[in-house]
Parts: sequence; structure tokens; C-alpha cells
Amino acid sequence: MSELAVGNIVRRVLHIIREEDHSNTRDAVEGFRLSVGGDNDYIVEQDHLNLSVAAQSSLCRPSLHALLERSPDSATTYFTATTEDDSEEKRKSLDPNARSLEFRRKVISAVNDLIEDINTCHLVIAELAVEHIHHNEVILTFGRSRTVKEFLCAAKEKKRSFGLFVAEGAPKYQGHLLAKELAARGLQTTVITDSAVFAMISRVNMVIVGVHAVMANGGVIGPVGLNMVALAARKHAVPFVVVTGTHKLCPLYPNNPEVSLNEMRSPSEVLSFEEFSDCMDYRIGTGAPQLHVGNPSFDYVPPELVSLFITDIGGYYPSYMYRLIADYYSSDDLVIQQKPAS
Repeated sequence: MSELAVGNIVRRVLHIIREEDHSNTRDAVEGFRLSVGGDNDYIVEQDHLNLSVAAQSSLCRPSLHALLERSPDSATTYFTATTEDDSEEKRKSLDPNARSLEFRRKVISAVNDLIEDINTCHLVIAELAVEHIHHNEVILTFGRSRTVKEFLCAAKEKKRSFGLFVAEGAPKYQGHLLAKELAARGLQTTVITDSAVFAMISRVNMVIVGVHAVMANGGVIGPVGLNMVALAARKHAVPFVVVTGTHKLCPLYPNNPEVSLNEMRSPSEVLSFEEFSDCMDYRIGTGAPQLHVGNPSFDYVPPELVSLFITDIGGYYPSYMYRLIADYYSSDDLVIQQKPAS
């Protein structure tokens, strides 16, 4: 599977560039209208037909490559009307070099804000923990997620007293590492096997997990075994809550060809080749091994099994994901074409 979060961030950056360009165009047109005010008010009433040819052509968005690669001297002139009493600030706003540099500055600033949001999203989400975890509840988590860890620890720091089950997450046993980290932070933690989830779920008040990606339909891709946990939670009417940063919102649907819902990992995580070499070796018998190992990495959990998403901008139901995605991505960027290697 390709790292979906990388594609998400690329699309977010492209959306930032488009939004800044749209804002610049809007400001430029407004500046033109103001610049021809006063005795020339009748010009404004004739709509955009009175804009200069350069201004009209600027309303047709250039490609993103042209926006970023053009030199200041070749920047599009949005409007050209000036008067003798124009202020220095207005004259500066008419300078294509200044506008191009300002456009790049705004894009860089917005991208830096995005980086900061990604780096701190788990801390922002953790501040919401006290609203969702209450005294004497029992929480179950699956997999190893920094966002989940900080969320649970934040509730502990707010004097919330709760029990915690951590599924071990075979075959990589990431749950062991998470349990050790939580115990070091003062949380009473119980490790259970993955096969014991259904047996223990009746004691649980809430399932809280992190995920690999959130799809456009509200479904999620997470560590293998997550769908089993979600089904157990649904069977016993236990809320299944996903905590995730908005950078993991993917504008694609699970049936999109760009989305591979799974990949197979090394068999050595499940079985030792030294111990099973007699039935896994290609050189025996007909040349085909008698024992094969399936070790998938991910599970897909459909939206009907998810109760709530807790993100760095608040809590949302799965049915609302498409609205958030529309705010963060441009429809022009849903398909990202990779440049072939030379």
C-alpha cells in the first residue's frame, strides 16, 4: 500500500496554492475596481468587461506549475489602471514583482502552518480526552498509536480513573510496546491476546484506536485485526472511537484504483524459517513449498462500524467526513500523477 498520508499532504499543499492564487486574483480585481473609482465610477458599473486584457486573462487560473515556477518579471499583471495621486502602497500593490513575492510568502507561511498542525495534532486531540473518558470506565485499544497514547495519558493527568485493555497486536506485537509506554506514564494496563478481544469486550465501555487512513466514505484503514475489534464492539453496543489528525483524511474511496487496501508482510514475522524450513523450502519435492504464510498488514473497517471521529478540529460522525474533505482538498487534485523516473 502506498502511504496515503503522504498523498494527503501533497493534496493539501496543492489546495493551499490554489486558495492563495484565488485570493490574490480576488484582491487584484478588487484593487482594480478601487483604483478606477471617483470620477470613473461609471467604469465599475460595466462589470468585468472594463478590466484590462491582462486582468481578464488572469481570471483563468494558470497551472500550479506556472504559479510556482514563473519568475517575478513574468508574473501576470492583474490590473494596470493608475492615477497620479496613487499612494506608494497602491503603487507597490500594482508591482507584479512584489505581488509574486507576496504570493510565494503566503504559500510558504500556509505550508509551515500545515507542518505545525501535523506535528502538534496529537497534543490538540489529547485536550479533548477529558470530554470523552469518564471515571471508572474501561477502555480497550488496539495497535500502537502516539495519538491514542497521548489521549489516554491526558485523561489520566486530568485525574480520570479508568481501566485499560491493550490487545497485543500480533504478529508485530505493537500492543506490548504501547502497554509498556502507558504503564510508564502511570496507567493501570492489562495486555490481552487478540483472540481474547471478543471475550473481554463485554467489560469495555469504549474502544479507542488510531488508524492508518480515513477514507472519503468514513471508513478507516488500520492495523490488521482492527475490523475484528470493530465487529466485537458493534455486537456488544460498545462505541468504537477513532482518534486521528486531519492529515489522515483521504479524499479517495476504498474502491479507488489508487488505494490498495492491503499488502503482505514478511512471513518471518509469523513463523521462523529455521524452524519450518523443511516445509517452506522451494527446493523440496516438486519445487513448490508445502507451507505458505499469509501476513497482511491492514484491515478495512466500514463506516457503519465507526461511532465517532475525534480530530484536531473536533468530533465528527463518519457521515460528515466528506464535508471535511471538501474543505481541505480541491477536486482538481484527487488524482496525483507521478512523474516517471528518467
